Amino acid sequence: MMAEEGASAYLPERRSLKALREAVQDCRGCDLYRDATQAVFGEGPAKARLMLVGETPGDREDIEGEPFVGPAGGLLRKALIAAGIEVDDTYLTNAVKHFKWRPQGKRRLHQTPRVGEMNACHPWVAAEVAAVKPEAIVALGATAARSLFGSEVKVTKDRGTLLESDLAPLAAVTAHPSAILRAGDDREAAYEAFVADLKLVAEAMSA
Repeated sequence: MMAEEGASAYLPERRSLKALREAVQDCRGCDLYRDATQAVFGEGPAKARLMLVGETPGDREDIEGEPFVGPAGGLLRKALIAAGIEVDDTYLTNAVKHFKWRPQGKRRLHQTPRVGEMNACHPWVAAEVAAVKPEAIVALGATAARSLFGSEVKVTKDRGTLLESDLAPLAAVTAHPSAILRAGDDREAAYEAFVADLKLVAEAMSA
């Protein structure tokens, strides 16, 4: 099967989260599977009210097989609590299911997926959204924003507002928590802006 065909042909007939999680390990919709330990599928309640979509698994996620288990995940959970959001009622996933990286010495450095890789993986994210049916969906970072909402939506332009989307009644974009970790002297301000974006969604969900 040609990689350009994307993930569609690998989706199972039954689209429960359990069936999708098992099927994704056999996906050859793009070439990223070649250098990844495993596909990393989403985690969270099957009927979570909130879905958060990041970019791609990192090094630890690739090894452990779960999303957001590294430093960015720790910051994300801290921010969710600060925003008044129940972490246990949140579904966490990524726009791309395999870790993209390049070697630097003994380290594996994250690389941003190309548009073609993101598009190839989109059927998995779409299937997760259809299975969970979240009340709100939030894209974390530019890759997730493009995957979910198209190229017209930009984090810098559209964060802090609610978006119109067919994916969920409430939709929004914000920064990826890894960007906050890289913010240096601006980290505190970046974190506060991140929490504010999440609070906007939390308040809309409780309205």
